Amino acid sequence: MSKNMQNWAVPLLAVLLGMLLGAVIMLIFGYNPIWGYNDLLYTAFGSLKNWGEIFRAMGPLILIALGFSVASKAGFFNVGLPGQALIGWVMAVWFALSFPDLPKVISVTCTVIIGLLAGGIAGAVPGILRAYLGTSEVIVTIMMNYIILYSTDALVRGGISDSVMRTSDASNKVSASASYQTQWLSDLTNHSRMNIGIFFALAAVVLVWFMMKKTTMGYEITAVGLNPHASEYAGMSSKRVIVISMIISGALAGLGGTVEGLGTFENVYVQSSSLSIGWDGMAVALLAANSALGIPFAAFLYAVLAIGKTGMLGIPSEIIDVVSAFIIFFVGANYMIRRYLKPSKKSAIKGGK
Repeated sequence: MSKNMQNWAVPLLAVLLGMLLGAVIMLIFGYNPIWGYNDLLYTAFGSLKNWGEIFRAMGPLILIALGFSVASKAGFFNVGLPGQALIGWVMAVWFALSFPDLPKVISVTCTVIIGLLAGGIAGAVPGILRAYLGTSEVIVTIMMNYIILYSTDALVRGGISDSVMRTSDASNKVSASASYQTQWLSDLTNHSRMNIGIFFALAAVVLVWFMMKKTTMGYEITAVGLNPHASEYAGMSSKRVIVISMIISGALAGLGGTVEGLGTFENVYVQSSSLSIGWDGMAVALLAANSALGIPFAAFLYAVLAIGKTGMLGIPSEIIDVVSAFIIFFVGANYMIRRYLKPSKKSAIKGGK
């Protein structure tokens, strides 16, 4: 098996093994896995509306996963994605509530920029601390998740005008001109919440792929991720690359949160915990092995599981969450799979030349 085929086979086998272990758990607790997975697939693909919901769920996942992949390529584990997504969501919705009468093109453009800026600033903080003070980006980003969570909750409760609040903990919905949902997408998918966020996400896939593969910045990010000391010796500024990669990572996560806020919920409300889409986006990136082109496929799988599990009659939906965890476990422990998928001698010889 060639190296490229091995890279594709590992995630696929991880998915199959995760589903298999999920079936075993269903059997242990007295559920029929065949009917369970049948209900899941029928729910996910059985109606045009649910197809729209799958694409709706994919948008934020793709953007956040892309953010994680950029940081990973630079050699950093950005655990601050939930916070970066949340601050993008809150800032963008706050703007939309403050200026409800703007034309849709202007409103969408402004909220996209605000989401990118808010997430980028949140990503810059751990990037600067890592680059110039040598702090652990994992610890800083974990702590920033809590700082952003409680700060935005305080903002929702006391910083937003009472005139746009539905309750003390939730705002009204944004105006139609600020929402990412559109009538034509709603009509196309039988009144689902599919929105223009999926197009932003697919455009971001192309841009990130192009940046990482075809530009000097992408080469520098990869080089610093492989060996920052050698990169410095070659004339690259590893500090600059560290900061830029974290800004890009945070900006993409911020846009993912904006898409979730203005495309799915259309308002802002007090969050009881970190955004789950932040962690799910991280899992999507891991499943795709941080490949920009692989991320949409991994996001599609996660969206199918998320939408399909709601229709598993009599079976707790948490079992599918366990399946997702198993999938990521096998991706993380991919050496167990690769041991039985060794590259052929011919491809190994080519790789060594």
